[in-house]
Amino acid sequence: MDIFNESKPLNALLVGVQLPKVSDQETEGSLAELARLVTTLGYNVVGQTSQKRSSQRGATVLGDGKLKDVATWTGGTGVVGPMVVKKKHKAALRFKNNEDEEDDIEFDEDFEFEEPTEPEEWEKTAPPQAKAQIVIFDCDLSPSQLRNLESALGVPVLDRTGVIIEIFSRHARTKAARLQVEIARLTYVAPRLRETSGGEDRQGGGIGGKGAGETSIELDRRKIRDRVKELKKELADIAQEQDLRRARRGQEISVALVGYTNAGKSSLMRALTGSEVLVADKLFATLDTTVRMLYPESRPKILISDTVGFIKKLPHDLVASFKSTLDEALSASLLLYVVDSSDPTFHSQLAVTRSVLAEVGAGEIESLLVLNKVDRLNPEELENLKNEFPEAVFMSSLNPEDVASLRLHLIKHFENAMVDQDLFIPYDVQGAIGEIRGKIRVLGESYDNRGVTLKVRAHMEDIARIRTRYGI
Repeated sequence: MDIFNESKPLNALLVGVQLPKVSDQETEGSLAELARLVTTLGYNVVGQTSQKRSSQRGATVLGDGKLKDVATWTGGTGVVGPMVVKKKHKAALRFKNNEDEEDDIEFDEDFEFEEPTEPEEWEKTAPPQAKAQIVIFDCDLSPSQLRNLESALGVPVLDRTGVIIEIFSRHARTKAARLQVEIARLTYVAPRLRETSGGEDRQGGGIGGKGAGETSIELDRRKIRDRVKELKKELADIAQEQDLRRARRGQEISVALVGYTNAGKSSLMRALTGSEVLVADKLFATLDTTVRMLYPESRPKILISDTVGFIKKLPHDLVASFKSTLDEALSASLLLYVVDSSDPTFHSQLAVTRSVLAEVGAGEIESLLVLNKVDRLNPEELENLKNEFPEAVFMSSLNPEDVASLRLHLIKHFENAMVDQDLFIPYDVQGAIGEIRGKIRVLGESYDNRGVTLKVRAHMEDIARIRTRYGI
């Protein structure tokens, strides 16, 4: 069954595992976020449950009692069956009708037997109103855990990483994003490949056909490794082109919008630049970096870039794959941390954003906190946030006055590092006036019989560059 291409939405049950140092509120918030991810994929969430566990290393993650409880939602047995049935020799098959003969059964070599632990902490969930056709865990599952759970529950099982990768694969538009997603997907899939019924057969190997050769699963994994190597080379070529484009923009002021997914970055991007950027109330609605000029256009020009949103428990493979996308933040003059102030968990979301950016080396770049969606707050909540974050910008990207105020704030921020100087350009110097007007803010101008004097406001290095280029 293709769980991602069903014509009718599947019913999904969400399962969380609460570790000792995780609070009830954090567990509930993580499950709520998983519900939004699952809904983005088009599933119907019919229920959710969680269990307190000392670790996630068990063969089925859950305890035996909780596993049987979850199986009531799916119609499964709640018991892990044998993973591999050992083939019999022909001599043994002759006696297969003998009632006393017992099948030789052995478990998958990856099967993990759980050590005895303290009594389980779990509460039996309410009887299901609808059967679940897929179970999704709010944690990462090993290949053996996935197999064990599917055996016990009788339905497909996904983990959080699998859900996020599928969303990324659907929303990637540019070639670079598609390559990044495919690398992450193959890296995720490789250890989870299953042997087919004929998986024990081996390809002929060695010189002259001797030797064990490769099993079909080993061959598939080698093909995946080769494919990932090709994709990384192709992505490196694209990254080189992107680096050249960034180098050409290197002398221009740039602002990168960063933050949690669905915090309103795309709406703010659209409002600041007047561009037709996709805006949708979905997680990861946009994955591709977009760069536009601040509108109305300023002097010097300010470039605004919208980057991929972050999320809790973002898979490290995806962070690594999207490093070229996040490089836009690395080269920015200023980072705007966009936060949904109406979300009660925005403090932890902001911490996730800072953590991921620090991981890619952008933690030390100058930043400005933007608390978005203040139109959803009551006066008391807004006042409390202003006391907590006195240096932040409070706004709604849907309010034109707030957007105009942020635009002026950005211009003034960069002008604080600028100086005012007079530039005299003789009439016989060609091209200087046009370049100055195009790249530098002109405050005033005067003329005499020798040339034009422009009063400008700019960074010292920009003024020095103009003077050197035109000898003025």
